[in-house]
Amino acid sequence: MQDLIKKYNVAGPRYTSYPTVPYWDDESFSYNRWQNTIQNSTNEDKAISLYIHLPFCESLCTFCACNKRITKRHSVELPYINALLKELDLYTILYGHKLTIKDIHLGGGTPTFFSPENLESLLKGIFKRAFIADDASFSFEGHPNNTTYEHLKLLHEYFFDRVSYGIQDYNPEVQKAINRKQSLEHVKYVTETARKIGYKSVGHDLIYGLPFQTVDHILNTIEKTIALKPDRIAFYSYAHTPWIKGNGQRGFNDADLPDAETKRLQYELGKTLLEENGYQEVGMDHFALVDDELCLALKDKTLHRNFMGYTTQHTRHLIGLGVSSISDAWFGFAQNEKNLEDYYKRLSENKIPVFRGHILTTEDLEIRTHILNLMTKFETDLSETRLNSKALNAIYENLETFIYDELIHIKKSKITVKQEAKAFIRNICMAFDLRLLRKKPQTQLFSMTI
Repeated sequence: MQDLIKKYNVAGPRYTSYPTVPYWDDESFSYNRWQNTIQNSTNEDKAISLYIHLPFCESLCTFCACNKRITKRHSVELPYINALLKELDLYTILYGHKLTIKDIHLGGGTPTFFSPENLESLLKGIFKRAFIADDASFSFEGHPNNTTYEHLKLLHEYFFDRVSYGIQDYNPEVQKAINRKQSLEHVKYVTETARKIGYKSVGHDLIYGLPFQTVDHILNTIEKTIALKPDRIAFYSYAHTPWIKGNGQRGFNDADLPDAETKRLQYELGKTLLEENGYQEVGMDHFALVDDELCLALKDKTLHRNFMGYTTQHTRHLIGLGVSSISDAWFGFAQNEKNLEDYYKRLSENKIPVFRGHILTTEDLEIRTHILNLMTKFETDLSETRLNSKALNAIYENLETFIYDELIHIKKSKITVKQEAKAFIRNICMAFDLRLLRKKPQTQLFSMTI
């Protein structure tokens, strides 16, 4: 295993989309093409998912690569909510009918930076503008330090029944390095309070590979987490990307990070501990109790993955509202302005605030399907493919190394990832990434896969 770690520990995408953002064809993308893509692929009977990016945080966590705005001025809340509702109005006009929403996810930043009263204003505005599907299920990301009973109660009244809390690590030295200081007592309170109110799923997000983090730190954090028995646990590899402007990953030195072998040991021992305590590995980075709907979806092969992560809610269209949000109309992607002032300016011009995107080719759509299959089912089938022989030959050639290392099994045209190879799923997906294969990056664009 250590030899395989050394071999496959390379920079690679996480494949929340295909093509990955650095390989989008921005030059041929235009505002009109994005509008046409939505209008040509919409179906009034189909529900959509809604991702809402709430970027504000009171302090900077130095492990975070998300788009955020650090401020203690809560006067920023209402203007931003009004902008979100205007953006939803513009999409409603573009679709040509009142939208039906099946899934809402509030991400950030820190969604619970916003007061319960202002979050209610946002949700009232959305509910006024859209229908809510009968099987709707909404979720949000909560910060243990500022998620209150009032937040949890208010959101639950608006059909939010899933919450995930960012824990990362309980060790004081690690918390200091990443500027994320929070106590077990806070986490216990918000976990138990959510359950008392009626949330059907409470998740905890943990990260391995953080600065100063040891194997013992990981095991201690997981033991504390297991004692609270969250329904889902996201066990993420720390993505060290200090070259991305403004991501804040400068609170420590590269030498403070665990090496690749230690990092993989953190994952392997952490995974074993989780599985020994009733958690099943659902997909890349995600574990859930065996009776959780994510595990059931994995079993019956209905699991889906999008920009919000693994989900049982499968919609063709995901609309991203807010600064830097990414929308997915299946045949195309579009990202909103990353700068808050630019985002507001575009909305003031009565335009959906997208600034770049990608319209998928026939080949893109085919590759996207295979990568999604690998990420959610750990298998895919290349029979009856629309890929030409040159593309197919390139993929099979790239898969030879995984066959040699006994990480995948190929029977006829069906490719199956072996159980012990799930840790290398990003690498296996890279074998299908024709855009990456044709144009190797000259500088590091992605975090390390291990």
